[in-house]
Amino acid sequence: MKYIKYILILAITTTLISCGSYSFTGYKPSNAKTYQVNYFQNTAQLIEPGLERDFTLALQDLIQNQSNLELVTSNGDMVYEGEITEYRISPTTATANNTAAQNRLSISVNLRYFNKTKEDSDIEKRFSFFYDFAGSAVLSGSVKATAHDEIFERLTQDIFNATLADW
Repeated sequence: MKYIKYILILAITTTLISCGSYSFTGYKPSNAKTYQVNYFQNTAQLIEPGLERDFTLALQDLIQNQSNLELVTSNGDMVYEGEITEYRISPTTATANNTAAQNRLSISVNLRYFNKTKEDSDIEKRFSFFYDFAGSAVLSGSVKATAHDEIFERLTQDIFNATLADW
């Protein structure tokens, strides 16, 4: 009975120690303590008011929620910057009357990421995603809000995975 108690304590201790640096988000802790997200300018041909602000805030929020890093406005250990390079609405399928049965909103972001604590992890990469909506719908109000939310969720998660997750 005495040995079972020690074996159980050893098993629990080993399990807790081995899971200590695991995260369900895939975030792998590093020496970095802070991050900075610079304002993402909209350089796309089609300008959507407020898109830059909304995307910048979405990226800040996702990193804040999925890591233990502190958001700073300057001199961050990790710096995210870039531009929104594409905001495009295009038909994806047509009806017999040659009208759009379905439209697609595509947003692309060019990201530059710098990590002062691990310089070999710096990247420059383009991320893009889309949202399909009915051809009869107008991209405004709740349709636009839903489209932006879904695209931003995917783009920011892809950026997080490329820069902070160890997948």
